[in-house]
Amino acid sequence: MKAIAQNEFGDADVLVLQDLPDPAIALDQVLVEVRAAGVNPVDLLVRAGYVAASVPHYFPLVPGWDVAGVVRAVGPAVDGFAVGDEVFGYQRKDHVQHGTYAELVAATERGLAHKPPSLSWEQAGGLALTGLTALQSLRKVGVGEGDAVLVHAAAGGVGHLAVQVARLLGASRVIGTASPRNHDFLRSLGAEPVAYGDALVDNVAELVGGDGLVDVAFDCVGGTALHDSTALVRDNSRIVSIVDTNVLQLGGRYAYAKPVRADLEWLAARAGAGELEVSVQQVFPLDRAADAHRLLEGRHVRGKVVLVV
Repeated sequence: MKAIAQNEFGDADVLVLQDLPDPAIALDQVLVEVRAAGVNPVDLLVRAGYVAASVPHYFPLVPGWDVAGVVRAVGPAVDGFAVGDEVFGYQRKDHVQHGTYAELVAATERGLAHKPPSLSWEQAGGLALTGLTALQSLRKVGVGEGDAVLVHAAAGGVGHLAVQVARLLGASRVIGTASPRNHDFLRSLGAEPVAYGDALVDNVAELVGGDGLVDVAFDCVGGTALHDSTALVRDNSRIVSIVDTNVLQLGGRYAYAKPVRADLEWLAARAGAGELEVSVQQVFPLDRAADAHRLLEGRHVRGKVVLVV
């Protein structure tokens, strides 16, 4: 099969299209012919070697944890999937080597769900990791009816889904930080936009009105944004971060997406019904994965970047 693989850690130039053996599937795995693979910030960290201290890595290393495609074979212990099914999923395994930037992926059953027919391959390829991150993070701090939720970096891959998931979970208001050029985009998703920067606390407090506080803060930025959240929430235990473990010292929660089939099915149902929009900013062919990484490194992406195979 063709796959994007790297033989060393480094910048985007280490990502090269290679011929690799077709993957074999275990008894409880599914062979997926890939149609699209989402590109996520964690892929950049993997590529550069920043995750190697916590998870075993092996070369040649194929990056990518997001996938959408067609089932081509199933192991005898697999339940719920058959050859020909259109699926999407989050394929993080216990070591990093056999990722989704490839023509074929040996996929774990727990990290797959059926693709809604109404979703394009590109949208399905960009939904799983970011959608799970948003859903599981917001559930971790109990977002529910009547909550006012602040989402930092609300126009990004995780953020734009978190805005919508918060509303689906019952939030009465969602306030999202973003650059002014993305404010209309946030309004279209049901968020009240606010500019980030030195005046963030004052800007959010003015927008909220009353005591100037929100119920939940969802941090996709870390650093100053995380610390600003402590001045904006009623209870620090309802701050959740996906990028900065210092949130634990502040009394908040740290979240990391887990491959849970029931959660993927929740996302599929909402996206299939048109209640959850996956915004794809740019699509690259597989052999331009390095360009996709460079675009993401610029930190000005709205929504998702996706590879098509």
